[in-house]
Amino acid sequence: MEALNEFRELVKKAKAYIYALQLIGWDSNTEAPRGSFPRRAEMVGILSSELFKLQTGQRTVEVINELFEQKDALEPLVQREIKKAKKDLDKIIKIPENEFVEYQKLLQLSQSSWEEAKEKSDFSLFKDDLVKIVEYNRKFVSYYGIDDEPYNILLDDYEEGMTMKEFDQFFDVLRTDLVPFVKEVLSAKKKENDDFMTAFFNKEGQQKFCDYLIDVMAFDRSRGVMKKSVHPFTWNTSPDDVRFTTRYLENLMFSSIFAAIHELGHATYEQQISREFDDTLLNSGTSMGIHESQSRFYENVIGRSKAFWETHYPKLQSIFKEELKDVSLEDFYRAANKVEASFIRVEADELTYALHIMMRYTIEKKLFSGEIEVEQLPQLWNKMSEEYLGITPTNDAEGVLQDVHWSAGLLGYFPTYALGSAYAAQFYNTMKKELDIDNLVRNNKISEINAWLKEKIHKYGASKSPKELLLEVTNEEFNPKYYVEYLKEKYTEIFLK
Repeated sequence: MEALNEFRELVKKAKAYIYALQLIGWDSNTEAPRGSFPRRAEMVGILSSELFKLQTGQRTVEVINELFEQKDALEPLVQREIKKAKKDLDKIIKIPENEFVEYQKLLQLSQSSWEEAKEKSDFSLFKDDLVKIVEYNRKFVSYYGIDDEPYNILLDDYEEGMTMKEFDQFFDVLRTDLVPFVKEVLSAKKKENDDFMTAFFNKEGQQKFCDYLIDVMAFDRSRGVMKKSVHPFTWNTSPDDVRFTTRYLENLMFSSIFAAIHELGHATYEQQISREFDDTLLNSGTSMGIHESQSRFYENVIGRSKAFWETHYPKLQSIFKEELKDVSLEDFYRAANKVEASFIRVEADELTYALHIMMRYTIEKKLFSGEIEVEQLPQLWNKMSEEYLGITPTNDAEGVLQDVHWSAGLLGYFPTYALGSAYAAQFYNTMKKELDIDNLVRNNKISEINAWLKEKIHKYGASKSPKELLLEVTNEEFNPKYYVEYLKEKYTEIFLK
């Protein structure tokens, strides 16, 4: 089919522009000098303009519309791809080119302003850029002409088919069934030997152990690399170029370890997507919720398990001989799973983590309903932190400025973090019926767990919707009870017995 061949060429050309833009983004977040950002924003503007013209050009529109009209005659995978292309086209074509380009330039500059604001703990240094980012997103949604709540449209960008109604139901379950248990664990008297958690651990040693974890998690170094960044993230263009970062805080060693394992979960997913999707629109994880299920599974189910540390704690002790000489395996394991109300989401324990997400979800809903404006965010954030976590941030850096997402325009993304944790528990419930996970982890055979995940989830890329994938793997639609049960079982065993 001539139209399909032409579509393939258009997709490949667009991917070349995206590859260049993503390389610039990777560099921006890792090694680029701060002074380069104004010039870099100009170059990004030019590339973004060319990409926009390609994606919205007359021939592109004609080809996609022609294939969409003939979709019933196409192979199922091609049909899903064309539906995806049509959905994206119908959005982007409504956006004026000059606004699209200016928005891309703004995102380049806002990265720098957010970093400065966070470093100085001064929201005012980032406020104006965030006002513009929110205004652009409100405008873009209004251009789409979709008869739905604005925030629903943003949610669907990150989790296909999920709406505020479904997220509200999910979070209601957590409020009813999980929050009372969280309070019970927080109030339980615990005798902990965990002062070492905030002791000094040099960055060189942390980096050495995180590098060791790359091989433990059976990540293919020939197709990936680890760097450091202000906020940990994973980046990829294909299964053959997958990169991730962590960060090193010398008085919070667990930060680098669990950030590295978390990002290795994302990165492993991307490395294991079938190459048959390389030059299609299906060569990525199917949704951010499914993606997060993989990172949370690796970080929490594997990385915080006793079986994991029985095997790998000796390696960490060999790097930090003096710092850990008086810390037993049991003390280390309990510290790795310590439960406490804390300010920083990425440092939050597994049990209280969802409360951070519920807070951000509520704030974003208020932003897009017009109930609040950007100027009110620091005060609202502090108020909700007290309400949800029982603690009030003492500055903007540990409050409203802690996450990078808004500076990157990722509005509607946050809810997928909690959803991903719940997906992970449901996948885990199925996996443990087929694999002896603790035994595999204890014997350093995580590659066999990777293989199971590849066969069941990873290899499909975006060829299946998140709801289809969850149903096929677990024989059940989304059910948050597995998440609640998993957390209650684990943390009762550690802290309430």
